[in-house]
Amino acid sequence: MKQFCAARTALLALLILPGLALAQAGNAPLDGRLKKARDTQTIALAYRTDAAPFSFEDADKQPAGYTVDLCKRVVASIERQIGAKELKIKWVPVTAQNRFETVAKGAADMECGASSVTLGRMKEVDFSSFTFVDGTGLLVKASLAAKGITDLGGKKIGVIAGTSNERALNEALKNKLVNASVVTVKSRDEGLAQLEAGTIDAFASDRILLVGLAGKAKDPKALALLADALSFEPYAIALPRGDWQLRLAVNTGLAQIYRSGAIGEIFGRWFAPLGRPSPLMEIVFLFGALPE
Repeated sequence: MKQFCAARTALLALLILPGLALAQAGNAPLDGRLKKARDTQTIALAYRTDAAPFSFEDADKQPAGYTVDLCKRVVASIERQIGAKELKIKWVPVTAQNRFETVAKGAADMECGASSVTLGRMKEVDFSSFTFVDGTGLLVKASLAAKGITDLGGKKIGVIAGTSNERALNEALKNKLVNASVVTVKSRDEGLAQLEAGTIDAFASDRILLVGLAGKAKDPKALALLADALSFEPYAIALPRGDWQLRLAVNTGLAQIYRSGAIGEIFGRWFAPLGRPSPLMEIVFLFGALPE
């Protein structure tokens, strides 16, 4: 309960910040990425190919997912905000390793994936209002009969290198005095392959992503998701640092989505098995629905 309250407090504090920025921004001539978008009639959106159900490629090799849908709606809002007849979306595939660098160096204007907001990442990119809340979980071989991370002593746990999941896993192992080996991988698909092959005994990632990953397994019943939540992971759209106009435009678009029935439609499309949004997700939508 204390962990939930602390997470909720942190969430409320962070969600209030975009509102302050909106109040102080005022009107100004277009500059930065928005001016470039209006002049070229093009906006570049980075997306992940391996982060279902948030960002992935569908059967036609087209970007799809919860965050992808949000970004499409945000672009439609930006068109109206800057008076552009239509903005052509240039889709830029990225990985967990290069997603922020791609935005920071100008190859993409937004990153529409499953990226958690952290203070360390804010040194490289900025972020929109929150779009989802999740936590680091563990997918294990069901044959282990493990109930929690404390049952993984002496086992090998895979995790994507350089992610917030890796940090959360290492901290949890240290705090709970679990002597397990951490094996870094490059992608979730590689983690699943190693888990199925028995090279590793468990794989750590965001819990909702693990649910989608388990569905891709050769035998989903051979895998189990542990109840442990190792971290608090608030998702947002990654943006270039210092471009307040773009951040304001994106947050305006998200606020319009959250105030309308569109968010229920988008959430239901990708998370129908979860039922209604959790109380924490309702808070995300409530505080993201900033007034004009």
